[in-house]
Amino acid sequence: MKVLMFGWEFPPHILGGLGTASYGITKGLSLQKDIQITFCLPRPWGDEDKSFMNIIGMSETPIVWRNVDYNYVKSRLEGKMTPEQYFALRDHIYADFSYRMTDDLGCIQFSGKYPDNLQDEINNYSIVAGVIARQQEYDIIHAHDWLTYPAGIHAKNVSGKPLVIHVHATDFDRSRGNVNPTVYGIEKDGMDNADCIMCVSELTRQTVINHYHQDPAKCIAMHNAVYPLSDEIQSIVKERKPFREKKEKVVTFLGRITMQKGPEYFVEAAALVLQRTRNIRFCMAGSGDMMNDMIELAAHRGIADRFHFPGFMKGKQVYEAFRDSDVYVMPSVSEPFGISPLEAMQCGVPSIISKQSGCAEILNKCIKTDYWDINAMADAIYALCTNDAYHEYLAEEGKKEVDQITWEKVGERIHKCYLEVINR
Repeated sequence: MKVLMFGWEFPPHILGGLGTASYGITKGLSLQKDIQITFCLPRPWGDEDKSFMNIIGMSETPIVWRNVDYNYVKSRLEGKMTPEQYFALRDHIYADFSYRMTDDLGCIQFSGKYPDNLQDEINNYSIVAGVIARQQEYDIIHAHDWLTYPAGIHAKNVSGKPLVIHVHATDFDRSRGNVNPTVYGIEKDGMDNADCIMCVSELTRQTVINHYHQDPAKCIAMHNAVYPLSDEIQSIVKERKPFREKKEKVVTFLGRITMQKGPEYFVEAAALVLQRTRNIRFCMAGSGDMMNDMIELAAHRGIADRFHFPGFMKGKQVYEAFRDSDVYVMPSVSEPFGISPLEAMQCGVPSIISKQSGCAEILNKCIKTDYWDINAMADAIYALCTNDAYHEYLAEEGKKEVDQITWEKVGERIHKCYLEVINR
């Protein structure tokens, strides 16, 4: 089975959970029999893991015909695409897009991020998808998140192949209900044209059914997972100082510091905890439009000396943060899934998560509170930081639970779903 997949992020260059999930899903799928994946990215950097799938860069796919020779193409695209791949794509340019800004190879450049002109990049991505959809051979199309839904629809219209869309979040989650009508329109159009809608949780599935008016029969919950820790990461985690020997405990929030993630509830809970003890430090790792507000709030509550803001973390930095943490907190207001608690628990860090998160559906060896209940959150933090036996129990049992939640199992479920959609 050949899968044409559209994504926006992929490790090691990630800006959020979408890239992590994209890697896990594709890796898990690749372990199934007879699966070949072609993964399309706005802008590959050349250091992505290509060992289990083919990666096509939208920024290396021509939409305007250029008369260039083999050696020039080879020098320009070295490490990203072979000349043979480039010329094969060039032969499938289907319209005159010469009015668009293209480079010397006839390609549109993408930032590979979330720029101010994101709508333009989404539109350009869908145009480039038309060239790829005409050139590639595939049995099914899989589009991740609203950014790639127009590309998925274009590929479906070109090929007649079934379209699966993967809802990692909706604008209802990102905006706390203050929905952007343009984004909503793109999301709903993708769902209306999809043959199957995979949602990262039952919470998200209900949002899709109730707010986007989709047929429940074509919506399925497809929970995320975690990948086994590499030897390098395990060596980092093993450097952790024993909990009982630490005079000061560390409680961590790690994620985008935006209203969706509920950072203000973390600060308010911290203030309540620090009324009982000063032997706890709080770390808010990440970046976002509420970061300055949170720094000011910590100062206003008189706890700035107990608070740390190390900024955005990725790769090994995340696991170094988990190594130094004793408790992980995710107080999200609306979290479609939330992979970070699983990663923390995988490292032996007891976690406190909001009941308004998708991962709460599959996790039991953690503490769940309402995001707004700062008293319950503070009680949970204090208990985990002061009760050695309780902390050790959740650290051990949480790790055992998460070790059973694998991307290989997710890949198996997605593969079965593909077969059902194709046969339908």
